[in-house]
Amino acid sequence: MTAPEFQRARSPEAKRRREAAILEAARSLGRERGIREVSLTDIAAAVGMHKSALLRYFETREEIFLRLTAEGWDEWSRALSARLRDTADPGPAPVARAFAATLAARGPFCDLLAHAPLNLERNVSLGAVRDFKLATLAAREPITAAVRDRLPALDERDVTDLVATAVSLAGALWQIANPGPEVAALYRGDPRLAHAVVEVEPRLARILTATVTGLVAAAGEAADEATG
Repeated sequence: MTAPEFQRARSPEAKRRREAAILEAARSLGRERGIREVSLTDIAAAVGMHKSALLRYFETREEIFLRLTAEGWDEWSRALSARLRDTADPGPAPVARAFAATLAARGPFCDLLAHAPLNLERNVSLGAVRDFKLATLAAREPITAAVRDRLPALDERDVTDLVATAVSLAGALWQIANPGPEVAALYRGDPRLAHAVVEVEPRLARILTATVTGLVAAAGEAADEATG
């Protein structure tokens, strides 16, 4: 649909469909170009709207991507929780690998995770920030239950720290692993810069294994002190 063909949504259902179309356009553009490169004008053009018309549905570009981040949290939470429930092996390493694999498989979500605290939360209303934070809180609940089922020594605060570490690292590592074409060519062409080439999943799994192992050990020490 081209911009001249655009008609304003009148009913609540039409408005929901229009919002869904805007979100899908932003998702597709973000996957194709990276979040940083997608403007509000790009999104409006993709759905055949003028930018001023799009602003009737979302207050800023950042609000659109913050909504997509919240959706990503929900989808990742369900996938990770299911994988943890299906993991038969005990111990920290399988839990860490489940986090790493499910995050590394979701590159666009990792991209959003990096941008959320840096800019997406900073150019929206307080209501939008509140909704986003409540969505992430809800998404953490099944993860907490699944992790504690695998590692009963960990308490809710431990899992909160684990999740925060995992998503922060995943966002950062994804950015490092996906530089611009010129920078990527530089890394490949100079052996001295080989360390700058990062594979997200193995690096994330290794760091998270150490993190979970440390949390379990600390929990055990605290329990010993409490009973000693």
